[in-house]
Amino acid sequence: MLSLQNKNGIKMRLAIVILNWNGRHFLEQYLPLLIERSPQWAQVVIADNASTDDSVAWTKAHFPQVQLLINDKNYGFAEGYNKALQQIDAQYFCLLNSDIEVHENWLDSIIDYMNAHPEVGICQPKLLSIFEKEKFEYAGAAGGYIDKYGYPFCRGRIFNHLETDNGQYDDEREIFWATGACMFVRSELYRQLNGLDGDFFAHMEEIDFCWRAKIAGTKIMYYPQSIVYHVGGGTLPKKSSKKTFLNFRNNMLLLYKNLPDEDLRKVFFVRFWLDIVAAFSFLLSSGWDDFAAVFKARHAFKTMKNDSIAKRKAIQPHSVAMIYEKSIVMQHYLKGVRKFSQLKEEDFRKF
Repeated sequence: MLSLQNKNGIKMRLAIVILNWNGRHFLEQYLPLLIERSPQWAQVVIADNASTDDSVAWTKAHFPQVQLLINDKNYGFAEGYNKALQQIDAQYFCLLNSDIEVHENWLDSIIDYMNAHPEVGICQPKLLSIFEKEKFEYAGAAGGYIDKYGYPFCRGRIFNHLETDNGQYDDEREIFWATGACMFVRSELYRQLNGLDGDFFAHMEEIDFCWRAKIAGTKIMYYPQSIVYHVGGGTLPKKSSKKTFLNFRNNMLLLYKNLPDEDLRKVFFVRFWLDIVAAFSFLLSSGWDDFAAVFKARHAFKTMKNDSIAKRKAIQPHSVAMIYEKSIVMQHYLKGVRKFSQLKEEDFRKF
């Protein structure tokens, strides 16, 4: 195991771990500022997922102080991180995308906050767009939620509607999921939950991880005093049939693993019809590939379902807080809800 120590031999409190796959252009652009703005008690680690570009050679040449861990193949986001983090000994992990620009003083206060609140196992900063820094970014904004049918959304982002950051979400707040673009997690909790689920490969694995953490009794928080800026879509573009496939397949895996018994059948019945509507919407808006991806995802879920039975039994799902108990699809497309602040507080589960 890689026991991280500073030049004085003191064990690092935090490992900032970037999972890289052919991302030299992002490393070149954002790694220098990350190193400059990371204190001595934090170590930057690059876990490389068998890149075929010169990411590793470039990092060794320009930033020899960065720790490198090399995976033997591309394991995807979930298992790639698992392979890396099982080799690292630190109190906290920060899972950080390579396409993140960190704000000045992004670290100290969020780690101080987690130190002061042992009930908080996972935390995320405010996530803004690197292209429009006054706007929230799609992947996490001001903290993530899901509705009763498994549709994810954020404070500051409902479907594709992104809000301008006017300080309206500058309160520390319990959330349902923290973004994998910049997630702080206690290493003890990460290992207790056996990390991210490698079956997801990429997309929604952080929501599954956070749901399991909530079932295990930990809190997940949004901490707005820490700010980062995100490019987004660095590996797969937002309009990608492969991304559509992964999102729909993984969303069904997410629901099947974590929903309580009393909700499972009803939710899957409704989701069947919602997925049909989504597929035909894709056919009209973006074409055949996305339409077909929805049905391929449903078939892939069925082939993986049996393997998830044991995981479901191990999790022992029960009701948890912060699930939106209405349909965000209906609220957005039929009632015109564009902002998180338009949702009623009493419609979020409290237990």
